[in-house]
Amino acid sequence: MLDCNGKGSLMKDTNSLVLVKYDDRSDKGRIATVMFNNPEKRNSLGLAGKQRFIDVIAELKHDETLRAIILTGAGDKSFVGGSNLAEMAHYDPAQGEKSSTLTHYACDAVRNFPVPVIARINGYCFGSGMEIAAAADMRVGADHGKYGMPETRFGIPSGMEAVLLPRLMGWGKSVELVLTGDHITAQQAHEYGYLQKLVPYDQLDQAVEEWIASLLLCGSNAIRVQKALINDWERMSYTDAAKVGIQAIAGCYATDEPNTLMTAFLNRKK
Repeated sequence: MLDCNGKGSLMKDTNSLVLVKYDDRSDKGRIATVMFNNPEKRNSLGLAGKQRFIDVIAELKHDETLRAIILTGAGDKSFVGGSNLAEMAHYDPAQGEKSSTLTHYACDAVRNFPVPVIARINGYCFGSGMEIAAAADMRVGADHGKYGMPETRFGIPSGMEAVLLPRLMGWGKSVELVLTGDHITAQQAHEYGYLQKLVPYDQLDQAVEEWIASLLLCGSNAIRVQKALINDWERMSYTDAAKVGIQAIAGCYATDEPNTLMTAFLNRKK
């Protein structure tokens, strides 16, 4: 699926820092795979790579046929090995701010994407890579991967979407990770709650496909509405979120999707 030779097509040439492949699922819509493509440098992200990723996600956001997107890295060694240290070592304050802002925009684009985002973590996942994956809705990792937030070891703090880590891993483990810069194994990332699934590398695609198959059983409009509600849950009080949910359900009944799916379920044994 991810060698870019099968069903689907690339948006840009294979030399691009970020590649996109579409997988059409007949009348159910299509899945987009977004691949970080800098394997010689562990798919690290410099300014150009971050901006390219932001532009790709912005373009995909307008595709009404999409049911989900998959984020992954080229090769079998690395998802995203962090930001490009060769660039960062020479930043002035303005460049440091720009790089950090782009990391935030990249993560924010993932969090606010209208359909589910699955992080297919195929190896090293450090710094900005761990933040981008944290912004996804679901994360599956290969069992040979390594994780970490090493910024303090390079003279800067973990900022931006590192703020998401306590919600996934708990306060204690997140604080330990960003203060020490220590690496953790994929097994630990799973135990701590960062990964929902942990599998051998050769089972990554199967694990992703299990999620995709479940998503395709759901109403395409309902999934988009649910994704928006999940984001509301993060910033609203319980009462306000419940009220928004009521209106969202009412809005779904303005479409034919509930009737179609419920009727099909009720008639399944007839």
